Amino acid sequence: MVPSSTQGPTTRERVDRVLNLIRPAVQSDGGDIEFVELTPDGVVRIRLHGACVGCPSSHITLQVGIERNLKAHVPEVRAVESVD
Repeated sequence: MVPSSTQGPTTRERVDRVLNLIRPAVQSDGGDIEFVELTPDGVVRIRLHGACVGCPSSHITLQVGIERNLKAHVPEVRAVESVD
């Protein structure tokens, strides 16, 4: 049997795809999200921009909106952290 030469998307590509789906909602409130890195232990680090910086609801956006969606669609993601 010949092994398949096509592989599925990488974890990072899947993370990017989910973030790109979330981004318009964040941008509609005047903010933005930037993917910084995916650590070997499954932590996605993002940077918040615009209205998200200093917003009292940014923690909720991070945990409920971003982390929940990433964990649901990319099982390798263990957590999401915001970095400055």
